[in-house]
Amino acid sequence: MTIALNIEMTSVAHIDQRVYLHDIDWQGYEALLAMRGEQCGTRVTYLDGALELMAPSINHELFKTLLARLLETYADECGIELNGYGSWTVKNAEKECGFEADECYVVGLRDGLPDIPDIAIEVIWTSGGIDKLEVYRGLGIPEVWFWKKGALQFFLLRDNAYQAAARSRLLPDLDPALIARFMNESSQTQAVRAFRAALRESF
Repeated sequence: MTIALNIEMTSVAHIDQRVYLHDIDWQGYEALLAMRGEQCGTRVTYLDGALELMAPSINHELFKTLLARLLETYADECGIELNGYGSWTVKNAEKECGFEADECYVVGLRDGLPDIPDIAIEVIWTSGGIDKLEVYRGLGIPEVWFWKKGALQFFLLRDNAYQAAARSRLLPDLDPALIARFMNESSQTQAVRAFRAALRESF
């Protein structure tokens, strides 16, 4: 019995856990965020009365952290100003939408704190959930990056709609294939070292 339970718990640890609530008004969304406070772990997405609570799996967190470290290494090697804001809660009461991306970034230097990130990154580990692109569209996020099935996908906001693109508009020289090449290293440190070496060879 104990062995079976341990196997089940291990299996669950590799799957994103989601809870959906419907007919939640904006005040209910704000109240839930306030109750949660600054505790990290559960990501909250809200769109027109639909609310999603997602507890990311260990695989999800592994890949989002590795992708963030590679992106930050790229910016460092290329001399690009890049500020990371993690799973910052971005919301808009008028548009009735809010999100907490896996990672988000602002490119370039700004005076003061930004209202929205330039880039939101999502690791798609398990399917389902609120349409994240619709949430991001409502908030006017310029770029959304998805890591899905071993590939980096870019969606760029144009004329209030997202269009799939082969590369980032804000970081056009970033090669998504090069990123993907180092996403399956045996450790994050080894991935960063190998990626940094590959970048320096390409300069």
